[in-house]
Amino acid sequence: MSDYLDWRVEDFPYQTRIETRWGDNDMLGHLNNVAYNRMIETVVVRFTMGPLAIDWQTARAYPLVVESLCRFHRPLAFPETITAGLRAGRLGGSSVTYEIGLFGEGNEVPGATGHFIHVFIDRDSQKSVQIPDDIRAGIQADAIKG
Repeated sequence: MSDYLDWRVEDFPYQTRIETRWGDNDMLGHLNNVAYNRMIETVVVRFTMGPLAIDWQTARAYPLVVESLCRFHRPLAFPETITAGLRAGRLGGSSVTYEIGLFGEGNEVPGATGHFIHVFIDRDSQKSVQIPDDIRAGIQADAIKG
């Protein structure tokens, strides 16, 4: 089992910054649980639309989320800007598991860690298919620490 508190931002080849909003905080003064899950989704979507250049509306094979998970380690709060890191933890034939770390400003220990599993689906048959070669190459180039 991984020690998630040992994850560091530099362990993640793909990173994006996410602004928090006042409305993301709950009555306890830290981000509501759903905000963490939105950030995990945001880093994955930015990666798939950015470096992988997946057109969700027209791609013959597209990724479908089959599982997501968030582990909470320490509170994050508005007005922090979060650095969300992504790496491919497992790259299979038809699926990829992205490992995610959410890091608050000035803190090297993640506030939250998690994963997001995509299975590639054929648009017409709605059955799983092999990850297209160009997308696999993009994952290998931009989400696996070399």
